[in-house]
Amino acid sequence: MSLPAPVKLSVPLLDLKLQYEALKPELERALLQVAASQMFILGPAVKSLEARLAEYTQCKFAVGVSSGTDALLLALMALDIGHGDEVLTSPYSFFATAGTIARTGARPVFLDIDPVSYNLSPARVAEFLRKRCRRDGGEVRNQATGGRVRAIMPVHLYGQAAEMDELMALAREYGLRVIEDAAQALGTEYKGRRVGSFGDVGCFSFFPSKNLGAFGDAGLCSANDPDLAERLRIMRVHGGKPKYYHKVIGGNFRIDEIQAAVLDVKLGHLEAWHAGRQRNAAYYDRAFARAGIGGRVTTPVTLPGHRHIYNQYILRVPQRDALRTYLADCGIGTEIYYPVSLHMQECFAYLGYRPEDCPESARAARETLAVPIYPELTETQLQHVVDSVARFVQAL
Repeated sequence: MSLPAPVKLSVPLLDLKLQYEALKPELERALLQVAASQMFILGPAVKSLEARLAEYTQCKFAVGVSSGTDALLLALMALDIGHGDEVLTSPYSFFATAGTIARTGARPVFLDIDPVSYNLSPARVAEFLRKRCRRDGGEVRNQATGGRVRAIMPVHLYGQAAEMDELMALAREYGLRVIEDAAQALGTEYKGRRVGSFGDVGCFSFFPSKNLGAFGDAGLCSANDPDLAERLRIMRVHGGKPKYYHKVIGGNFRIDEIQAAVLDVKLGHLEAWHAGRQRNAAYYDRAFARAGIGGRVTTPVTLPGHRHIYNQYILRVPQRDALRTYLADCGIGTEIYYPVSLHMQECFAYLGYRPEDCPESARAARETLAVPIYPELTETQLQHVVDSVARFVQAL
């Protein structure tokens, strides 16, 4: 394959400096207020952020935590999921999805994804529960392992919701808890309802690259049950209530006051940033269609009834690795989310999965590539991405 000479223009995968410069006065005021108060742990900024995020997620309660990973871990712990239990989840996700399940002593059960949305396939979940499990009194048992199936953990990947109607119906039928991994999906909607409000707990990440990003690690658990929300609050401070008195074992999962102050400022701009990403995605969709490379490059599909917030804009190309190299030569930043399906990660070899057990996840890991989508991109930069991809594909 002889590729055309690259045309260079800088298009970073993400440039947070542009966002910071626009908000610098607001952010610096908020940080100085925290410094002046010397209230660094669960202070007024945390309370303000939690109240606003409860409303934003359409949940009754929001509990700020130390990271998206810790949100998942805390949710599992609060639901008493541990040794002997199994959690059904997607193999195509960030490591924390399955890593937190394993850290509790539970067993992740990987079920394949839908190839269009990249989210956990309800059909595969239904097939597993109906063909590979048995009812044992009030419990559901995996016939192969004897493990007790306790929960479903769908992932709202890239900012598009999983099919929650079908997954929630299965959870009700089999008496399972639902933990929504919404790390990339704050503001994502499914049939007019925000993700994180469907299951028992919604788990969000404020890692700096997210649509709402902190100045480091931070996360959130959302819930509608008051007793569960209180358990989440208690367990984020080592399980102590009152202080130094522990009926349960928790962890140090508190969100920092400084991070809450930063996020409280940024939250007021989140809808505009979502709109910017959606505008850029629409530009890409039109420009890729005009480029005449349909069938050789697959662009994201926003499913009916879904509000996609485009934490990532994912292209699908069989020659993914060669395309990434070419785009780098063109000055374009890219990322592979995720190069190894979780069911094939070395640390999960003990689970005994083969590549063909989750073929769509394995294929997505080989073929997908994220291109820049952040709100501050110019049309010149967006068109450069499209033109560069088109030159590569037309040379094949």
